Amino acid sequence: MTGRPPDWLHPAFRTIEGEEIFTWADLADLPVPVGGVVQADRPSRVLAALAAAEAAGQGLLLARGASDPEGWQPGQGFTVTLESSGTTGTPKRLRHDFARLRGRLRGVAEDGARWLLTYDPGAFAGLQVMLTAAAAGALLVSVPGSGVVTVAALAQAARRHAVTHVSGTPSFWRAFLMALGDAELPLAVVTLGGEAADQPLLDRLAARFPHARLRHIYASTEAGALFAVADGRAGFPAAWLDDAPDGLALRIVDGVLEVRSPRAAPGLTDGEGWLSTGDLVERKGDRVLFAGRLDGLVNVGGVKVSAEAVERRLLAVDGVADAMVFAVPSPITGHLLTATIVAVPGVDEATVRAGLRAATADLPPAARPRALTFADHIPLSAAGKKSRKGPQ
Repeated sequence: MTGRPPDWLHPAFRTIEGEEIFTWADLADLPVPVGGVVQADRPSRVLAALAAAEAAGQGLLLARGASDPEGWQPGQGFTVTLESSGTTGTPKRLRHDFARLRGRLRGVAEDGARWLLTYDPGAFAGLQVMLTAAAAGALLVSVPGSGVVTVAALAQAARRHAVTHVSGTPSFWRAFLMALGDAELPLAVVTLGGEAADQPLLDRLAARFPHARLRHIYASTEAGALFAVADGRAGFPAAWLDDAPDGLALRIVDGVLEVRSPRAAPGLTDGEGWLSTGDLVERKGDRVLFAGRLDGLVNVGGVKVSAEAVERRLLAVDGVADAMVFAVPSPITGHLLTATIVAVPGVDEATVRAGLRAATADLPPAARPRALTFADHIPLSAAGKKSRKGPQ
């Protein structure tokens, strides 16, 4: 590629991958397919492939991990096919119009903005971060490596480059806070996405970074970028069920959130344009709160329970830095819930155990974790999420 950068990439944009720095001139020189399949393992490769495919008017598949591109066809014109993380099942491929992918990106230039990439470069959330930084002419900081990049490595990169903007899953943020310790970080924007943001974590982030703008974003590969909440409260305003922002429509059907959005991937909605998100929600007063995933419900002795809902109770206990609740097989009840707990350093384990028991005492027996295991961290996937499959 030669000439000027595409209109979505500011000329001042730079990206750092470990020790390598890429400007537009460097990206334009990278050997990438004009259209077809690109392994989405590095921001530089993804951005260069996007620019090349757009210039040629050809489709592009951002392949993740050991993805097999067999059977994929580029279609007509410039489109971008993304693969879902497969957190709750077999990964899916969804083709997006590039303009729709960028539908909610603001790309406002901010002097000295330095973004940390915590997501997989081929993920919907990772692409949103990269395109936002590119449009704003910011510096994008990433940590290259095969497999899952550790949170400790990301925290080290954040300190080294004094990043100002970080977007990550709630699970990432809990681990990031522990890895960061007491180190200073000049954060101006703190963003959460990919999982439901719980109130204790939002409160911790607000206290830890009091000068940063705090927001949590609701988006998915299927639905696109939907909305952002910036009032410091979990969930979203119940008033949005009647008057949603950014051209959306929201409704609750049988306890599941459904959306109608101009940014949803085509072919997934019903005849009236509605798309089921699969997210369980409940209306409480002036708020709609997330209560786990429909496909994450576990059958424990004939009772359907949400591991995520139980997990949120544990996360609210004093002395708990992180927690993961998952199901394990049981010959009697089919499944049982168990929990892994990461305690705040220096906190007495017996005190934490007592708090955990009290937090779940009013739950049905099927929803109470039968075993509590303490660990120093909880492993995350490349998508920055926890795996609830547990040992099989």
